[in-house]
Amino acid sequence: MVLDKNPEWVIDNNLTSIKNEFEKNIPSILLCSDPFHKAEFLNRLINCIEYQIIFVDMDLLYTGYVESGMIKKNANVIIFHPDKINWKKELSNIITKISKKRTLVVIDSFNGVYNMFDDLESVRFINSCIMFLSSFGRETNSSVIVTGMARKKEEKWIISPGGKQIIKSSKTGVYFLKKIEKNLIITTENNINEKSKLFKIE
Repeated sequence: MVLDKNPEWVIDNNLTSIKNEFEKNIPSILLCSDPFHKAEFLNRLINCIEYQIIFVDMDLLYTGYVESGMIKKNANVIIFHPDKINWKKELSNIITKISKKRTLVVIDSFNGVYNMFDDLESVRFINSCIMFLSSFGRETNSSVIVTGMARKKEEKWIISPGGKQIIKSSKTGVYFLKKIEKNLIITTENNINEKSKLFKIE
C-alpha cells in the first residue's frame, strides 16, 4: 500500500460516494480489526440500499444481530448460510439471482470462508468463486463486497487469526474500516500516482 499524507477527505453520511466506489471496484474487500465496527457499517450500508441484497453470512454475526432484534432485517435482504457441503449449490443460487437483476452481495467474511476451507487449494477455489460471482455482477450493475477481520504485518494485510494473505486481482478494490470517536472512517488503498480517499461517516 502506498501511504498518502494528504488524502482526499469525503464526508459521506448518506454513503453515496462509498457505494459508487463499491460499484466501480468489483469485488470490493473491506478490512477491519473490530467486528462491531464492521457490523455497524454493514447495517448502515444495507439500510440505504433499495434493491436486492444477498448477505452470505459465514461467521453468523449478522444473523445473530437479526435474531436478537438488535438489527432489523430489511425485506429486500436474503440471507445465505453456506457450508462446505452445500457451497456450490448455494453459489449457484446466488449467481442465478445476481444475473437477473441488480444486487448487492455481501460475503461476511473471508475469515469464515478460510476457516471452512482450510487448505490452500480450497482457498484458491473460494477466491475463484468470488471472482466468478463478480463477473456476473458487472453485467447487472451489481456490487460484491467481501469483508475480513485483518491485521497489518510488514505492509501487508493478512486475515486474523490464521495469517493467510488476501488474494486479490487488479479489479479488486481494497478498503480499510475503523472508528474514530463516533465516526466511521473508510480509507482506500491507493496505487502509485493515485490519491487515496478517506470517507467519513458521521
